[in-house]
Amino acid sequence: MSSESHIIRPYGDTTGDGMVQLSFTLPMPHSKVAEGAAAQLANKMGMDPAMVVHSKAMGPDFTFFVVYGRVHHVVDTSKVEIVERDYPLLTPKEANAAIKRSLRRRLVVVGGCIGTDAHTVGIDAILNIKGFAGEKGLEYYREVKVVNLGAQVSVPDLVEAARAEKADAVLVSQVVTQRDAHLLNTREMSAAFRESYPADKRPLLVVGGPRFDETMAEELGVDRVFSRGTTPGEVASFIVHRLTTAPPRDRTAS
Repeated sequence: MSSESHIIRPYGDTTGDGMVQLSFTLPMPHSKVAEGAAAQLANKMGMDPAMVVHSKAMGPDFTFFVVYGRVHHVVDTSKVEIVERDYPLLTPKEANAAIKRSLRRRLVVVGGCIGTDAHTVGIDAILNIKGFAGEKGLEYYREVKVVNLGAQVSVPDLVEAARAEKADAVLVSQVVTQRDAHLLNTREMSAAFRESYPADKRPLLVVGGPRFDETMAEELGVDRVFSRGTTPGEVASFIVHRLTTAPPRDRTAS
C-alpha cells in the first residue's frame, strides 16, 4: 500500500472536497453581528469559505451556530493512535466458565457514577440485565455479582463499598464533563484506591463515558478506559480476561 493511500480529506458534496460541518455556541445575542462573529471564528479555525447555515438564540445572551465550509487539512491514517482490543470477546457462557474455572467463586463488580454525576444510563447499560445494543448486562452473568451504587456516589463511599463487597472490579461512568469534571473525578478515584489498597490487592478500575480518550488509562491511573458505544460484552470480556489470566489474587485482606 502506497503512502498516499493513508492520506485522506473530509468528504462533503464530492470526494475529497474538504467540506466539514461545525457546531458551537457564542456568548452573544442572536443577530447579524453574531453570525458574522461565527463566520470569523470558523475562518480562524481554518474553514475557508465558511458559511453559517443555521443560527438559533439560546436564551437572551447566547446563540447556537452550525457552520459549513472547506478545510485544507488532510489526515494521515497511518499515524492515528488508538487502543487496540488486547483480549478475546467472550460469550456470557464462556465468561461464566472462565470465572468458575479460575476463581472458583463469583466475580464481584461494584459500579456507579461518582461526584455530582446523576446520569446512570451508561452504567446501567453495562450492569443491568437489560444491557445495551442487543447484549445483556453483567447482571445476566451467572458467575458475576453486581453491586450498582447508582448516581452521585462519593469517592470515599465507592472505596468503602468496594472493600465491603471485596470487589474484583470497580466500574465508573462519567457523563458530566464540564471543566473536565470526568478527568478530575477519575484521578481522585484512582488516587483514593491507591491509598486504600496494597498494589496487589486493588480491584480493577474501569471508567467509561462519551468524552473519555481511551489512550488516557495510564495518565488517569486506571486499568482501562472505555468510550462511547462500548457494549456490556466488551466490558465483561476485559474484566474476566484480566482476572482469570493473571495469577490468582488473595482477597482476604481486601
